[in-house]
Amino acid sequence: MIRQPSRHCTVELQAVPARIGHVRRIVSAQLRYWRLDALIDPAALGVTELLANVHRHARPSKQCTVELCVLLDQLTVSVHDEDPRLPRIRVAESWETCGRGLALIAALSESWGMRPDGSGKVVWFTLPALTTAPEEARSRGCGEPLPLEDARTAAGPHIRIRGTKVG
Repeated sequence: MIRQPSRHCTVELQAVPARIGHVRRIVSAQLRYWRLDALIDPAALGVTELLANVHRHARPSKQCTVELCVLLDQLTVSVHDEDPRLPRIRVAESWETCGRGLALIAALSESWGMRPDGSGKVVWFTLPALTTAPEEARSRGCGEPLPLEDARTAAGPHIRIRGTKVG
């Protein structure tokens, strides 16, 4: 039995450095709205790593979609891009300045993975989400999407945000 409706938000963007900071702020605002403040730092760090990988490696396009989904007691953060090549964890030497992103995702998350999706791929990770009681959720309407006008203004015209009620 589902104790609380699921919550869902997607953000579409070009994974360029200037947009990654905007998405971090959107993720933080959405999690704050859902009253999942304890997940802001690990979720923002994880989404930054995944978007940095899209920026660095995805071909032919940097277009991607970030998705946040809370179902029961779990937050899933995923990034879909148009490059079908699956990433791989590698061991970075101590002097290297990159190559630790997926190892970091593995360390901060409860679970993570990747899968082919259409002509691209999805890389995802999960974090445990301690949820509120159903009565409290209904009284504050936590299944409703966050009014993201401020986030849209800060994000600029190249990021599309969709919040939907699921369940």
